Amino acid sequence: MSDFDTTIQRYLAIWNETDPQARRAGIDDVFAEDVRYSDPIATVEGRDALHALIGEVHQRFAGLIFTPGGLLDAHHDQARFTWHLGRPGEEPLVIGFDVAERDATGRIRLVLGFFDKA
Repeated sequence: MSDFDTTIQRYLAIWNETDPQARRAGIDDVFAEDVRYSDPIATVEGRDALHALIGEVHQRFAGLIFTPGGLLDAHHDQARFTWHLGRPGEEPLVIGFDVAERDATGRIRLVLGFFDKA
């Protein structure tokens, strides 16, 4: 599971990255080319669309950061984990739960996101 721990840490770091070039480099490294991401407010396919979505999240929630929520359960090439979105040191404004699946190369190919608190 420590392998997936690293993947999820990198996943959250990409969502927190404010520099578009660094964020895109992270996406290219961590996500499959044909990645599919879906949560209650957005569904996108491909790295370009994911990059655009994360940029929109930065505009909409400026100053907020994603942090691990504690739960990480993984087996084979899939994991479920919780995350928090909020200002550092404050109660999270959003709490979510994602399920991620990796491809044969270890890149994330699918993310299904859910909001527990918004």
